[in-house]
Parts: sequence; C-alpha cells; structure tokens
Amino acid sequence: MSREEVYAKLNPVFREVFDDEDIEVFDATTAKDIEDWDSLEHVNLIVAVEKCFGIKFNIGEVTSMKNVGEMVDYILSKI
Repeated sequence: MSREEVYAKLNPVFREVFDDEDIEVFDATTAKDIEDWDSLEHVNLIVAVEKCFGIKFNIGEVTSMKNVGEMVDYILSKI
C-alpha cells in the first residue's frame, strides 16, 4: 500500500471521528490543527485507525506520534 492509499483511507476516519467532512490531513497535521482533537478523541481516533487498517499500535507508538505523518509511517510498517 502506498502513502497516498493510506491517506485515502485515513482521511475518512478523521472525518468520522471528528464529525467534520472538511477535514483533510497531511504529514504535518497535528492535534493543534483540528479543533476537537483532545486526549479522549485521540483514543477514539487510534481505535478507529486500528480497526480501519486491521493493525494494533503499541503504547510507545501511540505516545510518540507527533503528527499524522508519523502515524502513517507506523501504519505502513504494520501492513
């Protein structure tokens, strides 16, 4: 799967979790860029991403992600 294909699946997950059809994420996107992205929504997002891609993040990965690009890197390393 290419990085572009990951984003094609990832953007709808973000839109659903944050209930905003206008969200489009990129490598540099962080929680500061999405108004409702707080710690609770972060947990919901991680669960939704894991379900979408059929993967599991470990706690170290979850806590070390600084932006969406790093999330995509982890996704690509697991599929």
